[in-house]
Amino acid sequence: MAGKPARRATGGAALPPEDARTLPARLFAILDAFTRPAPAVSLSLTAISERSGIPLSTTHRLVGEWVTWGGLTRQADGRYTLGLRLWELGMQTPTTRTLRTIALPYLEDLYEATREHVHLAILDGHDALYLEKLSGHRPVHVISRVGGRLPLHSTGVGLVLLAHAPNDVIHEYLSQALQRFLPGTITEPEELRRRLAGIRTLGIAVMSEEMTAGSSSIAAPIRDRTGMVVAAVSVVTRTTAGVEHDHEQAVQAAAQGISRALGYRRAVAARG
Repeated sequence: MAGKPARRATGGAALPPEDARTLPARLFAILDAFTRPAPAVSLSLTAISERSGIPLSTTHRLVGEWVTWGGLTRQADGRYTLGLRLWELGMQTPTTRTLRTIALPYLEDLYEATREHVHLAILDGHDALYLEKLSGHRPVHVISRVGGRLPLHSTGVGLVLLAHAPNDVIHEYLSQALQRFLPGTITEPEELRRRLAGIRTLGIAVMSEEMTAGSSSIAAPIRDRTGMVVAAVSVVTRTTAGVEHDHEQAVQAAAQGISRALGYRRAVAARG
């Protein structure tokens, strides 16, 4: 007698029967629904069920547990977002806490110099994870948020992080189907490879209207004492002819300042 077909989460990944997954595994699958197959700021209960591969009735119960604990928040429209409790825990990890604390004065200086949106992000899986955001005063549509994730190929910080990632990470990322958010979003693997090579050569990424209409981003890498790129800093500004290039030096100066504060010395890294 033929068995029941394997259940699949959104994206096509085969899942074991629900009773084969432990309770912790199912709880974490609920959280993973917000990052796979693509990052989502908010999800309906049905979408969480579909993305996690967990039956709707069980999803309802598990989501309720997360809401009670503070890991998820139920919005007025009935959709769910990741809760502040998760962000509070994440900010207590030594690496994240140290990086954000060291970077903040330089981010504030960058904001004062540009009056634009300023971001600090790190690589986490296939996403850019935003550790800090200083909001500018200009009318620019920016969808990033502290603790949020956005794709690597369509954000300035993401491109910088991907450009300096290990080769196997780059290959894995470019092997998947990449979402085109706007007509200008580059999704063709070979074109992206050339772009990443250019970012490594120039030490900066400049992009315009690839994630949100009317906005441009300038981003630069942040290195630790070994020379490894551990984060990226960016300015997001309204798209105007040439305006993004006005901020290149300020962004690079901020990245270099944070890198020095983390112990990076160009000559030392070169000898290593």
